[in-house]
Amino acid sequence: MKSLEKVVEDIKNVKVQGAKEIAIYSLKFLKKFCKKNGFGLKFEVAAKVLEDARPTAVVLHNCIEILKKEKKIKTFGRLINQLNNSTKKIAKNGSKLIKNNYKIMTHCHSGEALAVIKQSWKEGKKISIFATVTEPLEQGIKTAKELAKLKIPVTLITDNAVGFFMKDVNCILVGADAIRVNSKELINKTGTLLLALAAKEFKKPFYVAANMLKIDKRKKFIIEERPAKEVYQELIKPGRLKGIKIRNPAFDKVPLLYVKKIITEKGIFKPKEVLRM
Repeated sequence: MKSLEKVVEDIKNVKVQGAKEIAIYSLKFLKKFCKKNGFGLKFEVAAKVLEDARPTAVVLHNCIEILKKEKKIKTFGRLINQLNNSTKKIAKNGSKLIKNNYKIMTHCHSGEALAVIKQSWKEGKKISIFATVTEPLEQGIKTAKELAKLKIPVTLITDNAVGFFMKDVNCILVGADAIRVNSKELINKTGTLLLALAAKEFKKPFYVAANMLKIDKRKKFIIEERPAKEVYQELIKPGRLKGIKIRNPAFDKVPLLYVKKIITEKGIFKPKEVLRM
């Protein structure tokens, strides 16, 4: 069994990425942890430490809130199965929006957005993908490699080129780290807002793939800022370009008015319909 410190390190260092994946990884650890330590104070402390590792994403928070009400080992299995099964349902629901010969732009590495793309390809639709590099950690390269392995045509582009290529795509498909109820915002990887604005300008539909555990009703909300060294390591070496401040927010806030449809395990909805749930 990995230590709590090691699990937190893996999450912070983005060895595990994506709101759903972080939740599943944490739940598997907490299941073993609770078998040994129970659901008392030690569980609450460990759960808080895991939440704080990546505070913006909401799935783990929602799962922990459920566990606090249902303090049973079998609840872990139910939540993990729910998350895994939701992706399969999202894939089938989302593929209904993807037509033959569609060119799709995506951003970062979203398991749920990729599931929709893979399902559409599996159904025989001749689609192609524009994947952004997704700075500064270049998570979009993982997306491109995953698609290329399946022989799905994919073009890797810089984040700055989304406006240039937007005229060539039929839709934009991204994942979500949270869907904020109070502020009516989509929270997703930095750069998502620029995609949404470009999509609006070019009148291209902007779709979001997200399971229902990504609905965020938290009053306290934090946009995580990542280490400066991720942006440009040369800047933080002694004596290099003194006086420069570096900021590295990990997520964007995108008004839901830019989102055409949200693809969930329960169906495809307009943002206002999801908020009412």
